[in-house]
Amino acid sequence: MALGRLLHGAPHADTPGQTIGPARAYEAFVEVFFAGQRRRAYTRLAELSGARTGDRVLDVGCGTGYLTRLVAKAVGPAGQAVGVDPSPTVIEYARKRSHGAACAYETGVAEALQAPDGSFDVVVTSLAIHHIPAELRPAAMGEMFRVLRPGGRLLLADFRPPRSRVVRHLVGSLTGPAMEHNPVDELDRLAAQAGFAVRGRGDVHPWLRYVHAVRPEVAR
Repeated sequence: MALGRLLHGAPHADTPGQTIGPARAYEAFVEVFFAGQRRRAYTRLAELSGARTGDRVLDVGCGTGYLTRLVAKAVGPAGQAVGVDPSPTVIEYARKRSHGAACAYETGVAEALQAPDGSFDVVVTSLAIHHIPAELRPAAMGEMFRVLRPGGRLLLADFRPPRSRVVRHLVGSLTGPAMEHNPVDELDRLAAQAGFAVRGRGDVHPWLRYVHAVRPEVAR
């Protein structure tokens, strides 16, 4: 199984306590995959999320908590960043890496979030949507809508397959077919169908496409 699927967002059986080796391997893999630009790319995502001092932010499919920790810095001690992922392995690792930060982590799936209605100011998700089965993505988006307060902000970011067929095939060999053929152009549609108002979209070098949306103040 590809490292990305094993450790970022794919429901599977894990053994608590066996986190350090696989999680470190995943972190090293991602650094190489982003050609040393992971910090810059994810710092940009944190900025695009609009998270600010005092906000409560939910990171869906948080993996090892990389983006969670960055948005925690943005919200400061008056706010909180909560990461959710189906893998107990990466949740355990994220907790160890986030010691002292305003972060909390819990196991859970995007299509059945445990948070109360309207309990977050911002929801972010990165490199996770393509792991959710296509038939469950509308439910996952509906859950993100539900847990956001009216006027709350959503940032979706996922892998943008390269145009080159050769490079796409190389990506597939390293990460699996879900990323090689990722229909990233559907992010707008998914957000709109869930009730969000899409405010913007764009690319973050080298691999990410993002969509920024808002939960309307008044229900449509």
